[in-house]
Amino acid sequence: MATLRNLKIKTSTCKRIVKELRSYEKEVEKEAAKTADMKEKGADPYDLKQQENVLAESRMMVPDCHKRLETALADLKATLAELKESNEQGAQIGEAESTIAEVEAVVKPTEE
Repeated sequence: MATLRNLKIKTSTCKRIVKELRSYEKEVEKEAAKTADMKEKGADPYDLKQQENVLAESRMMVPDCHKRLETALADLKATLAELKESNEQGAQIGEAESTIAEVEAVVKPTEE
């Protein structure tokens, strides 16, 4: 049985994962710039290799975050649908709907 409390938790989960995703995307940009800078300056091959490993790890986190976000979004939609069927009322429902719209805007561009 879905409750407004569960809805609020799932809404917060989606928001947190979107925040994480944006953070990882920024990290990938920063690490890519750092790697390019190291290549330009002719850094030590070992240091360059380590930096490339850091960049690869950061890039691996982006698809993982997308999968978790898609799962959390599906979970949130299911909970919201269940609450709407039982005619629940509350501010959490409006918040969940706006979060779903935000998350879909983040998820859709990457699927195309």
